[in-house]
Amino acid sequence: MEQAVIAALLLVGLVIGAGVGASYARAQRGWKDYQTIRTTVPGARRTAWMAIRAVVLKIGVIALLLVGAAAYAAAGSDHEREGPGPTPTPTVTATPGHRSDR
Repeated sequence: MEQAVIAALLLVGLVIGAGVGASYARAQRGWKDYQTIRTTVPGARRTAWMAIRAVVLKIGVIALLLVGAAAYAAAGSDHEREGPGPTPTPTVTATPGHRSDR
């Protein structure tokens, strides 16, 4: 009878010990992952800000180009502001009263 009780207590102890050991290993692994990520955050944050800066710079350049194009279109082209250009002078190729198409 005592052996059955001892065996049952041993089995319960093994189950509880395995659960506690697995929990401890999971907590230790989580702590190690946390420490690793905590050391990489400043570098990742710096990289993220550099990427955001590059995107904002590109958007700013595109916006300036669009504003310039709109201003140019609103002002009109130089051809509209110039005076009248030279007109071709008519040349006389046939003599009056003479029809060459007959």
